[in-house]
Amino acid sequence: MARRIEETEQAVRKTLAATDWLRRLEWPVLLILLIAAGSIWAFVELADEVVEGTTAAFDRSILLALRNAQDASQPFGPPWFQEMMRDFTALGSTGVLVLVTAAAAGFLSLEGKRRASLALVLSVAGGMLISQLAKMGLDRPRPDLVPHATVVYTASFPSGHSMMSAAVYLTLGALVARTRRIRRVKVFVLVVAVSLSLLVGVSRVYLGVHWPTDVLAGWAVGAAWALLCWVAMLWLQVHGNVEQANGPVARK
Repeated sequence: MARRIEETEQAVRKTLAATDWLRRLEWPVLLILLIAAGSIWAFVELADEVVEGTTAAFDRSILLALRNAQDASQPFGPPWFQEMMRDFTALGSTGVLVLVTAAAAGFLSLEGKRRASLALVLSVAGGMLISQLAKMGLDRPRPDLVPHATVVYTASFPSGHSMMSAAVYLTLGALVARTRRIRRVKVFVLVVAVSLSLLVGVSRVYLGVHWPTDVLAGWAVGAAWALLCWVAMLWLQVHGNVEQANGPVARK
C-alpha cells in the first residue's frame, strides 16, 4: 500500500511538472515548432524547384560570383584564404562531427547523464540517416561549372556538410545554452553554433562542390531536425526519461 501511494505521488509530481512546463514554455515551444515546420516547408519547396530546374540561373550566378573573373577555375581570394575555406569546410565533415559528438556524449556520460548522452547520439545518427536518404531521393549531380577544390563522394542535394553541421552544432549549442543562467551567455553560445553552420555551408559553395540551393536545403532540414530534437529532449526531461540539464550558476 505504501509503495502504491509513493508511486501515485510520483505520478502526480510528474503531471504537475509537465503542466508547469507547458505553462512556462508554451509560446517558445510553439514558436520553435513553427520554425521547424517552416524549415521543412522551405526544404520541400527548394527540392521541387530544383527538380523543375527553375533554380539553375540563381545557382550558376552565385557560384560564378565566387570565382576569379579571369579564370573561373580559381575561387577569388589569395591562397591562404582558399586554404582557410577548406579548413572551415572540414568542420562539417563526418569525421569531425563524429568526434565532436563523441566528445560531448562522453562528457555527458561522465557527468552521470547517460540517457542524455544516448539521446544526443541518436539525434545525430538520425540526422545522418535523413541526409543520406534525401540525397538518394533526388540524386542531383555536383556542380560542373568549376573544378572541385575538395574531394566529394555523394550526390549534391541537399548538402550533407551543411545539414549535419546545422544539426550537430545547433543541438550542442542548445544543450550548452540551457545550462547557462545569463542571457548574453546563452545568446553567445547560440550565435557561435549558428556561425559554425553558416561557415561550413558558405565554404561548400566557395569550393565549388555544391550549388547554393544544396546548401540552403541542408541548412533548412538540419535546423528543423535540431529544433525537433531539442523539443523532444525537453519533453523527455519533463517526464524523467532524460536527465535535466542542471548547470552551474554563471556569475556576472
